[in-house]
Amino acid sequence: MKICIVGQGYIGLPTAALFSRNHCEVLGVDVNEKIIENLNKGIIHIEEPGIADIIKKAVERKIYAASLTPQKADAFIITVPTPYIAENYSCDLSYVINACESILPYLEQGNTVIIESTIAPMSTDETIKPIFEKAGFTIGKDLYLAHCPERVLPGKIIDELIHNDRIIGGVTPECAIKASEVYGKFVEGELMLTEAKTAELSKCMENTFRDVNIALANELTKICAEIGVNTLDVIEMANKHPRVNLHSPGPGVGGHCLAIDPYFIYAKAPKTAKIIKLARDTNKSMPTFVCDNVRKIISEGKIAVLGVSYKGNTGDDRESPAYEIIADLSKDYEIAIHDPHIGNPNFQNLKEATKDADLILILCDHDEFKNLDYGLISKNMSETIIFDTKNIIKEVPDEIKLFNYGNLYEI
Repeated sequence: MKICIVGQGYIGLPTAALFSRNHCEVLGVDVNEKIIENLNKGIIHIEEPGIADIIKKAVERKIYAASLTPQKADAFIITVPTPYIAENYSCDLSYVINACESILPYLEQGNTVIIESTIAPMSTDETIKPIFEKAGFTIGKDLYLAHCPERVLPGKIIDELIHNDRIIGGVTPECAIKASEVYGKFVEGELMLTEAKTAELSKCMENTFRDVNIALANELTKICAEIGVNTLDVIEMANKHPRVNLHSPGPGVGGHCLAIDPYFIYAKAPKTAKIIKLARDTNKSMPTFVCDNVRKIISEGKIAVLGVSYKGNTGDDRESPAYEIIADLSKDYEIAIHDPHIGNPNFQNLKEATKDADLILILCDHDEFKNLDYGLISKNMSETIIFDTKNIIKEVPDEIKLFNYGNLYEI
């Protein structure tokens, strides 16, 4: 089977890797010329365990190649971004539409087209299907169209693509069957066949569930800071209940899923989706909450920001709240940034970032930040104060003052 995957990012590239590892010929398509050039040399551009070795071997065996344009294939998979439109929070389908139109010259009767990109409910039926019908195809008879959203955790993408259950949302039952045959090449979890619109809403709701629960923890943090209670103790005690699982609060929500997908539901029913919108507003407010508390801790000086990835132990900084926090604090403070997972030439190592700093601000839960070199920090800093917004540091030496979401009321 030949697979053409349009989009070689955090989902498209791992998906391409697994198909190539399972005896498929794979063409990875992307608009970025540098990415294409590197991929054809076996060099990947994302930090994700296991991917580099698979792609390198696939290139050497000539079963994976990258290109700026599609080619004929048995199945086409679309994995391009779907941002939201700020004016009305609706799903921006422009990348998906362009990707679908780009494969039209290469489609043949009997092909399967799969949209993996997260899209708003009804998008497949109302927007995507007409593209192929206009080109002369009859969906479910000579072209099979489905929406099959991914559900993976950065840092464990390979394992989760293989073992997680997969939603297969066909425009028709025949479409679902054909798409399941494609994923049957490597998915070991259950292939759950359903309608496209059900798959669309299920994916959006999975991320909305998590966003709402994080918002509850973040709102609790604000309440506790206001009334003088330790948030972290409250969460620990409450979670002793056998049916309670309060999430961990943080500096905001990032990533391409939780920070965006709930808006797709809200935009479809804005008068009804009140909890969803309120949760988004709460999580969007956390960068301001962090900055307000930084200004209470120190009024001027230098801040060493540790971590801009939205997810610990990854180099994924999409929609990261850290950037909003940095932009705000840059108005009043000197900022130095350290993130060992992101190769930004403007970032510094830990020693450079903390030199003469008045505050360390932890915005990501990388493992490297859980056991810092406190001897170095104490010698390096003007004042030894840490504000840990991810609540990952459990103990510090007596000479270091630690603030986290448990003791903000002490500021």
